[in-house]
Amino acid sequence: MARLPRLTLADQPHHVIQRGNNRQPIFIDDTDRLRMLALLAAHAPRCGVALHAYVLMDNHFHVLATPSTDDGLPKFMQSVGRSYVRTFNDRHSRTGTLWEGRYRSTVIQAERYLLACMVHMDLNPVRDGLAADARSFPWSSHAHYVGLRNDRFLTPHALYWALGNTPFAREAAYADRVAVGIGAKDQALLVSATLQGWAAGDADFVAQLQQTTPRRVVKARAGRKPALPPS
Repeated sequence: MARLPRLTLADQPHHVIQRGNNRQPIFIDDTDRLRMLALLAAHAPRCGVALHAYVLMDNHFHVLATPSTDDGLPKFMQSVGRSYVRTFNDRHSRTGTLWEGRYRSTVIQAERYLLACMVHMDLNPVRDGLAADARSFPWSSHAHYVGLRNDRFLTPHALYWALGNTPFAREAAYADRVAVGIGAKDQALLVSATLQGWAAGDADFVAQLQQTTPRRVVKARAGRKPALPPS
């Protein structure tokens, strides 16, 4: 069975995961991580992509981004991926592939899942035992959104701006969200939707999204097709 093309749509936020081949490390040291951040910062505007959030784990990374065109996100990930592999292989005297196939992604319903997705990303290092809390991990966008650092290449989503009327209010409100965390149901939905390539949203969102693309946006329900009426 032929695999479906990726679901990538203009002006919709996408959660993206790119993993290392066989779960191998894709960041050996901080120089690697700084190189990845530089590539994300350079290629996002070139590809017409608003980069909202990121987290660099040891053997994979996440980004949350909104492309301005249907092909903006694939171009962005391809450009970043190819450039990073060349540098990584040169630095570490290796050859061959680094990535576990193509990246995984999903379109998410912003009003329902965008801030939850950011929280999920920020807490990834905590869940994996890399940091005691989100503030302690330097390789995510969390520090930017709670006022500890200014990542100028990030484009905060309108839903983040709506958290408060002042920078301090927004930062405090977002920090509170991260402190509360994300529910197991929402976390499982975001992970499965991203890995499987199905849209993450309620029924109305999915129905509206389906009208914009011929590509199926949710998994078909199991069961036999309804019988055709007699001719």
